[in-house]
Amino acid sequence: MDNFIFSLNVTAPIFLVMALGYVLKQAGMLNESFVTVANKFNFAVTLPVMLFRDISGVPIREIFDLRYVLFCAAASTVCFWLIWGAAKLFLNDRSIRGAFVQASFRSSAAVMGLAFIDNIYGPSAMGPLMIIGAVPLYNIFSVIVLTFEADDRAEGRDTGKIRQAFLGVLSNPIILAIALGLASALMEISYPVIVESTIDKVAQLATPLALIALGAGFEGGKALAKMRPTIAASFIKLVIQPLIFLPAAVWLGFDGEKLIGILIMLAAPTTPSCYIMAKNMKNDGELTASIVVMTTLFAAFTLTGWIFILKTMGLIG
Repeated sequence: MDNFIFSLNVTAPIFLVMALGYVLKQAGMLNESFVTVANKFNFAVTLPVMLFRDISGVPIREIFDLRYVLFCAAASTVCFWLIWGAAKLFLNDRSIRGAFVQASFRSSAAVMGLAFIDNIYGPSAMGPLMIIGAVPLYNIFSVIVLTFEADDRAEGRDTGKIRQAFLGVLSNPIILAIALGLASALMEISYPVIVESTIDKVAQLATPLALIALGAGFEGGKALAKMRPTIAASFIKLVIQPLIFLPAAVWLGFDGEKLIGILIMLAAPTTPSCYIMAKNMKNDGELTASIVVMTTLFAAFTLTGWIFILKTMGLIG
């Protein structure tokens, strides 16, 4: 019961803030212009600042574990290519493939992941290490699939898409923020209090603003029309990925904090930044929002189940 309560304490407020955005939009307080501007602001400013803050404050030299980071990177890579390959084979509607693939493999590692780890172990060094291994690849792969599967795709223009994807990766604010945060952590740069306080206040805007914008942009009718891909993506996100890769992690000897970090990477709800990127890169925002809502709603139950299994097996404290 305790596991379920702390899972619910993490997921329920997130779902309720999204619901608040939806209610405010229906009440006429928020409109499409707000959603558009908020998404762009989040993508370019608040999410990058949050990731920079989280990574730059970690003593990387002391706690770096290359084997762990490589496992997180490898699992993320395999998940992405398997899901995209399956979407090519089984998803006939090409207009939703990019949104489906991104929302199926990409977890809320930075936003929700650290909260779950903190609930179990307190302040953790393994969370930021997992972010270093997975989040840059989340964004690189998302740029690739959203570029190649965008709604304006035209036959015979793949060479242009390759260049566009490459430039998208190089200019992605989230990737740049992670690189800067890692460099700052490695050089052990200490910032003045006024700078740290400013960074922290901007970073604190990221999650609530992203959730409000997601809820305000959620269109229930359109989401219901895409319920089958929503259910499929949510099942992949919350069940299939951990079912495949958690046994591999255990076999490699990961336990405790590291195993929880891997669980969050594999089975946390789809990150709200998926919606921001999908909307900014001309992909299906409605399907993405639907998947974020469903995975957030059911994560309290699925994550609790995974944690119960790991505790029963004596793999986490």
